[in-house]
Amino acid sequence: MKSLFQFLSESQAVQQATRMGLKSDGHGGWYKDGEFVAKTERGQLKFFNKRQRAGQQDPPQTDKEKKLSATTSAEPAQEPTHMMQPAEVEKTKGTLTIAFGRFNPPTTGHEKLLDSVASSSDEDDYIIVPSRSQDKKKNPLDANMKVSVMQKMFPKHKDKIVNDDSNRTIFDVLKKAHTDGYAGVRIVGGADRVGEFEKLANNYNGKLYQFDNVEVMSAGDRDPDGEGVEGMSASKQRKAAAEGDLKTFMKGVPSSLSQKDAEQLYKKVRSAMNIKEGWNLWEIAPKFDWKGLRENYIGEKIFRVGQIVENVNSGLVGRIIRRGANHLICVTEDKLMFKSWIKDVSEAVVNGTDVSGVPANQREVGTDAHRKYVETMVPGSSYGLHFINKYRKKLKK
Repeated sequence: MKSLFQFLSESQAVQQATRMGLKSDGHGGWYKDGEFVAKTERGQLKFFNKRQRAGQQDPPQTDKEKKLSATTSAEPAQEPTHMMQPAEVEKTKGTLTIAFGRFNPPTTGHEKLLDSVASSSDEDDYIIVPSRSQDKKKNPLDANMKVSVMQKMFPKHKDKIVNDDSNRTIFDVLKKAHTDGYAGVRIVGGADRVGEFEKLANNYNGKLYQFDNVEVMSAGDRDPDGEGVEGMSASKQRKAAAEGDLKTFMKGVPSSLSQKDAEQLYKKVRSAMNIKEGWNLWEIAPKFDWKGLRENYIGEKIFRVGQIVENVNSGLVGRIIRRGANHLICVTEDKLMFKSWIKDVSEAVVNGTDVSGVPANQREVGTDAHRKYVETMVPGSSYGLHFINKYRKKLKK
């Protein structure tokens, strides 16, 4: 129970924030014109990163600001105890090398990543884990389709590509490596992913899993404007598919895939994206339309406080509790806090609205349409609800 002094102090902080025209997010955070500027700490308003300016890139952060925005546990005292105490497991294996990513769609650029994972592994002990993320904009292909295509594209890594529905987040992969008896893990990703994975993996070591060593390696920089392997990306492939540019799309497909299979992949990506007039480039490939993404974000048309989003790199799904200049602070259902740049998140399907039921001509019991509809109401089913194993819903095919 709060003391009278604490209550009065917090009331004073609220009054001060109100006088300054700040708005509360309900979690101790305070905003000015949509920017996060202060937080209530011990009954006082603590201001930080006051150099941020709406519509501009984040300025260099101080050490204090970095600690504030880094991935950490949300309200540690309230976290379930099982999260803070990973089961003791005998360490019978060495270091597992891991690549966790969207591969949506897989490209020649991903081949470089997979080769880096293999070459940096100890005694060829590595796995490639495609995420389970799927939506019409940034993740058009479902996991089964991705794995099928990847096994054809990258035959020498075929047996290392994991298709497991329980691997929804990077944490799921790390926890399984822990229970399998690995003493350490080595995560390999693009240069732009290293910092994010370092914070995520190390901050929860000893809480969700226990490793003697957690290492994160870069597979190299990627040039989005390049013409070679370094320039190929899933974003460029989705852009080409959206624009109906088969020629450019084919440049991102390795020769190991037949012409027929490559064209089929192109058609499947276009079909899954459901391209219509009026589509926005910033929604399917934000790196090619940063201005459009920023304008919609600053105007609070997307990623508002309270919405549920998914980090497309880690697979983590959480509710937005703070909005920064170019980033979001989110909390998962299990009270794990993570930071995401706005270019790396997608609005979770649970925020959307779908037409309920099935068409009138498909309501007959025994039809596939009726079965799929019933399964949408069953947590954990193929078409069921999921959000950290509870609320997240998979898109209908």
